Amino acid sequence: MTRLIIFDLDGTLLDTIDDLATSVNHALRKNGYPEHELAEYPFFVGNGVYKLIERAMPESARTDENVQRLRQDFVAHYTEHNTDLTVPYPGIGELVAELARRGIDMAVASNKYLEATRKLVTHYFGEGTFRVVLGQREGIAPKPDPTIVYDILSRTGIPPEKTLYVGDSGVDMRTAANAGLRSVGVTWGFRPRKELEDNGARHIVDVPAELLDLV
Repeated sequence: MTRLIIFDLDGTLLDTIDDLATSVNHALRKNGYPEHELAEYPFFVGNGVYKLIERAMPESARTDENVQRLRQDFVAHYTEHNTDLTVPYPGIGELVAELARRGIDMAVASNKYLEATRKLVTHYFGEGTFRVVLGQREGIAPKPDPTIVYDILSRTGIPPEKTLYVGDSGVDMRTAANAGLRSVGVTWGFRPRKELEDNGARHIVDVPAELLDLV
């Protein structure tokens, strides 16, 4: 029986793409670089803030100094505006409530920086709904490195064979494989079904309620 479900955040629990795009475009505009259309951003996200900024910048400008400067501008703007347009995906609230009713522990493992991850989870789901909430931390490699998953398993005391990992991208499917977890890919997020299939998704669901059949 599944005792723990680890969720990715962006593209899995929350549709964050509008606020992310707005804040990155703000940083680009402030520094004199061209902005991007919203439709481009789902393919920029997934590997943390540094990679998001780097991918959005002109290739010729991608020095560490430039990326770090834009990252600071992004974080300042995003911290103030990350709940302006972000919403849970349809059916997520009901799924989370049902999992809690069944006594299944839940956690969040995100490549979003830690402070924003915790703020968003608390804002949209309340305190204590998720037993562990981790984002990207200084000195810890981002997903698909499995360290974030190992930390969650250690804090909960739940073994990998009793755990599901749920996410919307190839990065998530590789994270699950690297940590020895069963993976569930979701098709309502930022990346196409083929990416989930190509990266070894054990299961794929099209609506949140379908996850209940896998626990």
